[in-house]
Amino acid sequence: MSFTLIEQNPAIKKGPIAIKPYFNSNVQNMGLEKYGLALYDGVHHEEQLACVELNGISRYLTGLNEFAPDVKLIPDPEQREAKVKEIRTTVCQLEKELAANVINPEDPEFWNKVKLLRPDNHEFWSKITLRCGNEPLFLEPAKDPYDLIKLYAIQAGGFSIIAKSYEEARTRQKPPKFYLDKYEDTVSTKTESKKIRNKALSELQKLFDKNTNKLLYIAKVVDVTSVQYKKSTPTDVLYDNMDTFINGQGSEKNANRAAQMFLDAANQDMESLKLRSIVKDATYYKLIATKADGFIYEVSSGAMMGRTPSEVVEYLKNPLNEEILVNLTKKVEKYWNQ
Repeated sequence: MSFTLIEQNPAIKKGPIAIKPYFNSNVQNMGLEKYGLALYDGVHHEEQLACVELNGISRYLTGLNEFAPDVKLIPDPEQREAKVKEIRTTVCQLEKELAANVINPEDPEFWNKVKLLRPDNHEFWSKITLRCGNEPLFLEPAKDPYDLIKLYAIQAGGFSIIAKSYEEARTRQKPPKFYLDKYEDTVSTKTESKKIRNKALSELQKLFDKNTNKLLYIAKVVDVTSVQYKKSTPTDVLYDNMDTFINGQGSEKNANRAAQMFLDAANQDMESLKLRSIVKDATYYKLIATKADGFIYEVSSGAMMGRTPSEVVEYLKNPLNEEILVNLTKKVEKYWNQ
């Protein structure tokens, strides 16, 4: 039998598809991160396809259910219709291959005629499991119908231990054990990450060469421990700390976010950066403080400055508040000049 329809399926992209262990050297994982491992040798994780219960009926997260919320909530009618068509075409092919059941995807009674892949078919879906370990588990959805089923299920979130993509694995608050590696998507994500970091590192070099004052303020803005930086801090220390920060080894462990934070700060003007640095350090030295009403006050004068650090910066930019700005700057710079 031919898998022509499946080979044209938009869910299948060019290049190898595999389930790989997700490794992040910056995330503690029972000490395995020191050795570049996600799991102990010989250890495997096995999981059954997830299901949700509604009105006493269990429906599996198959990715092949046109009535699933993620399909019904697609805002664009054309995209939603295309997704339904994709699902029905795939279900037709799988029903023919696995159950010798030929159905017309345009049939108004389509789901009543589906035998095997109905989302509530416990007998079939309860047997769909994935067992993953340190070695990549390659899927061949264009050749193996069960691999195609697993691919759709992973993309529907049917397996909690497997992220739908490398990008999702990187951004999950709790890193997953594994991720779905579609070669083109993963390479694109990794390349994008490298581009952001390289751009930030290039900007760091420019600042080191030509504008060390701005580099000082950027370090104060992006680093949690801003008070460690003073005007006497060697520029090599600024460079080294910011290089560490951009690579996700500082206070922000996500390298992409760290690099973007650095770039965002570098794109700001000197006035804004200096004021943000003043506000940050003034908070540490208790020259400004948040009171019970939720507002931030300048302690010596009792002036109310705003609810957030951003509002305080705007307050200090206002010429009407120049006296407070001058006094606050003198007090903070006393620490910077030590």
